[in-house]
Amino acid sequence: MAHLEEKINNASSNESVDMKLEVVVIPVTDVDRAKAFYVKLGWRLDADFSFDNGFRVVQLTPTGSSTSIQFGVKISQAAPGSAQNLYLVVSDIAAARDQLAARGVDVSEVFHPGEPGAAFQIDAPAARIRGISPDHTSYGSYATFSDLDGNLWLLQEVTRRLPGRTNAATTKFTSVTDLANALRRAAKAHGEHEARISRHDPNWPDWYAAYIVAEQVGKELPL
Repeated sequence: MAHLEEKINNASSNESVDMKLEVVVIPVTDVDRAKAFYVKLGWRLDADFSFDNGFRVVQLTPTGSSTSIQFGVKISQAAPGSAQNLYLVVSDIAAARDQLAARGVDVSEVFHPGEPGAAFQIDAPAARIRGISPDHTSYGSYATFSDLDGNLWLLQEVTRRLPGRTNAATTKFTSVTDLANALRRAAKAHGEHEARISRHDPNWPDWYAAYIVAEQVGKELPL
């Protein structure tokens, strides 16, 4: 029994403890104004708690995200607006940009970098080329917007992950929209596949599944 306990303890000590990034704190000037702004984006309001000592925390979560934001009173020493280039990954950059604009957000046009790092160079707009990246490259298309304090958000379109970025055993979609967009891309690719083989593919469900998983985990896409 002692030997078994020792083996269990040794195994536990060698395992990495999961550390999940779940909340990012952003500094704001006016809590109610910031809350109204992010609610307008359609983000889920998870909490708004106030305490007798003046502490207040507001938490919201972007649609489809497993990470939330928090702001409030006595929650950050950073200057309001100092959070910069917070990533919001989307599967359709044009649709995401249009949705923000429809909600009254001052969002940039979709652009792609003309040189490395251009997505972060606010003061060098010439390095940003208007429009979606050539060949619609994953990770290559962006748009930006700021909240009312100047905290800057960076939209990035990701459709196919780089290898090793996602565990194939836990491939999943966090929203109906993301899954629908993945199915659309698979349908387009499958149409090209059937044109190549010059016949209907009765195993299209398997092909779709293989394509979607390969996209998420960064493996070679099926032909």
